[in-house]
Amino acid sequence: MAKKPVKKKSNSPFRWAGGKFYARKLILSCVPEHTSYYEPFAGGASIFFAKEEVENNYLNDKDPELINCYIQIRDNVEGIIALLDGVPAEKELHRYYKNEYQPTNGVERAFRYFYLNRISYSGIMNMKNCYWGYGEKYSMQPHRWPDHLRTVSGRLQGVVFTCCDFEEVIDSAEDGAFLFVDPPYFNADQDKFYQHFFDKEDHIRLMECLKRNRNRLKFLITYDNSQEIRELYDWCDSIEDREWNYTISRTDDQKSGKKLADGNKGSRYKGKEVFITNYHLDDIVGVKEKSFEEPSVGSVTYNEYARH
Repeated sequence: MAKKPVKKKSNSPFRWAGGKFYARKLILSCVPEHTSYYEPFAGGASIFFAKEEVENNYLNDKDPELINCYIQIRDNVEGIIALLDGVPAEKELHRYYKNEYQPTNGVERAFRYFYLNRISYSGIMNMKNCYWGYGEKYSMQPHRWPDHLRTVSGRLQGVVFTCCDFEEVIDSAEDGAFLFVDPPYFNADQDKFYQHFFDKEDHIRLMECLKRNRNRLKFLITYDNSQEIRELYDWCDSIEDREWNYTISRTDDQKSGKKLADGNKGSRYKGKEVFITNYHLDDIVGVKEKSFEEPSVGSVTYNEYARH
């Protein structure tokens, strides 16, 4: 007898430094109803995965390896899973796939990207700071990767991916669309985290682009809380502080050398950012967090389920 399907969330396939997974409920409470959704700086796309899907979904990022991985997960997930089969999460293999492995096609590029991201410290994919950071107790284990990838693949069906400058995405967005804009932090150590540098002129360029489109689009921007950002966006309707709690349960602390496996607990932090919108947040009800029914063993297969 088939078991009753259970509710499950489709989270990002990636670990992501600066991702908004822990802030997702706060962010969703600020999102207006919409039928077209854009992320000019997708990254791990935690908010896309957290919310209910809409009619039109567009994810953009300047990193071609990230976008290729998304596309291959959407279109050829079984090819990635086949390459991952039997490959354990090991430090020596991290070194090999980072420094020696030479992918020959899009699926192999996606396999390498996904594998390194899942076993690297904080999921950082800037190769000069891409270090081993996997722990069996606190990281998603390799035997769980295939099911997670299939779930993500189902969620990505119909999503349009682009790899271009944010101005092109924003200027070409459909009238009435909603944009979740999560740019690189203004005061971040960008050489450590990001593949593509974002300087002060880019932050100004982003502001000017949003300003010229403010009457035809709705947007929510999340930024590190700084006076410069507040001054850049003083023309917006709402600029509000937000904070949330989160715990990082990593296998080790690269600064102190402490290991969670030895009984050291993950550190508790507060995320503190500013939410900026071109609409009044008091008027917003918010959107629901995404969940769906996943069939248990003995009900229907993944492919049968994904078609509905």
